[in-house]
Amino acid sequence: MLDRLQRMLGLQTIPGVFFTSAGIAALFVALAIPFDQEVSDAFGILTGWVAQNLGWFYILTVTSLLVFLLGLAVSRYGSIRLGADDSRPDYSNLAWFTMLFAAGIGTILMFWGVAEPVSHFANPPFEGVRAGSDRAASDAMTVALYHFGLHTWTIFAMPGLAIAYFSYRHNLPMRISSLFYPILGERIYGPWGWSVDVIAVLGTLFGVATSLGLGTLQLNSGLSYLFGVPSTGWVQVLLIAVITSIAATSVALGLDKGVRRLSQINIVLSLLLILFVLVVGPTVFIAEGMVQSVGDYFSALPWLSFWTQTYTESDWQRQWTLFYWAWTITWAPYVGIFIARISRGRTIREFIAGVLFAPTVFSLVWFGVFGLSAIHVEMNGTVALAEQVQQDPSVAIFAFLEAFPLANVASLLSIIIIVIFFTTSSDSASLVIDMLTRREDQPSLVRQRIFWAAAQGVIAASLLLAGGLDALQNVITSLGLPFCILLIFMAVSLFRALRADYRGYSVNELVQGRAFPQVEAVTVTKQEGQESQNVP
Repeated sequence: MLDRLQRMLGLQTIPGVFFTSAGIAALFVALAIPFDQEVSDAFGILTGWVAQNLGWFYILTVTSLLVFLLGLAVSRYGSIRLGADDSRPDYSNLAWFTMLFAAGIGTILMFWGVAEPVSHFANPPFEGVRAGSDRAASDAMTVALYHFGLHTWTIFAMPGLAIAYFSYRHNLPMRISSLFYPILGERIYGPWGWSVDVIAVLGTLFGVATSLGLGTLQLNSGLSYLFGVPSTGWVQVLLIAVITSIAATSVALGLDKGVRRLSQINIVLSLLLILFVLVVGPTVFIAEGMVQSVGDYFSALPWLSFWTQTYTESDWQRQWTLFYWAWTITWAPYVGIFIARISRGRTIREFIAGVLFAPTVFSLVWFGVFGLSAIHVEMNGTVALAEQVQQDPSVAIFAFLEAFPLANVASLLSIIIIVIFFTTSSDSASLVIDMLTRREDQPSLVRQRIFWAAAQGVIAASLLLAGGLDALQNVITSLGLPFCILLIFMAVSLFRALRADYRGYSVNELVQGRAFPQVEAVTVTKQEGQESQNVP
């Protein structure tokens, strides 16, 4: 039946993955619009249960994966290249970095770069710390960097590395299900594998929709600040429709003409905004604070990585850390595949170092400039920033810029950056979802990519109408759990594959041992006690 429907619609897909994912997404929208309050309440209850009973699981999983990746980077497996041994990267380091950053957390940094440090400064997460004190300022920066540093990029790097390894070294389809061949065998090409890919598609849809929702809230606040546009649900729906149309145009152009060019433009604009704040803001305070914040972050990282708020009744960690980890985890399938798509030819060591540390350095600079400047503004009473952020975090960056000259120009530049980050997140996600829902021997049809771009916009609009920021947080915290479990199996699968490859098993032996599938692959042979690789 699904095959007939696909032919009738003129699509090129894996019907079981495409129609199941689209059907579940459509069902959610159909329920969320007429029963918005009921849907919001249901996810609120589910989120409360997950946070109370499984918050520790999120914390332990992400930290363990970080240790695992760092171990791989320094191990004997680090020199393995993601592709033929003589292959070289498809993109320069600069182009690679701009694309993975723009597809990753660009939108999130724009939203939380000011809002999070100020929130923690006014409401410290740790007991015994006085709001507005020097210790509160230091802790605010440390926690913000924890949320946007190595742990966040660990969640993206894990699926990205596994997908790149299995795809470029062993010619498997670039889908999440391919990573589970050592566990599922040939069943990845049937209902079991389709189920994994459906989870990945839904996680991507809702994760990106959440980011689009947050970006829309912020965009609406900026337009209200500059032009007096009302901040209402239907205005936000209209903004989503406009930006989704722009994203659909970009996704039709493809990766090189669309995403890469927009990503490079946006990095330049972001650097201009950073330089503006650095020059007109408290430059010396920023420089001193950045140096101290780096030290505070790395010194606190070992205990903060395992901190679960066991001995307090506070709901702080659910609202912040668990939300971030779950949100990032739902993005992991799409960002992982996207990073893998642009990382062919790099070694495992280079991949891990680049994906973990390069964006983390940028996040350190971003929070150093915007977070420290915002704390300085709040300390000096220039703008009642904390009060405005507590009422509506989406206005944070625009309220913050009021403390500086040329506030209108800087706010307009911020709006342009938000729109482009919005667009690159949507169109790169659409490209990835299209890859997940079709076979590699099928062409990528523009109408399929546009469909997924539109689906993200519709889900984002539904979530906003169902409860705004609270609904976005509750849905993501709940839906991140299934893929959190998949991340663990990815690590196990990748390690088994690397160990078998290094020990010199033939492809047939690997298949019989349930390590990789029977495909053209790198085979390792031993000659006179030396290990060499024969790459087709």
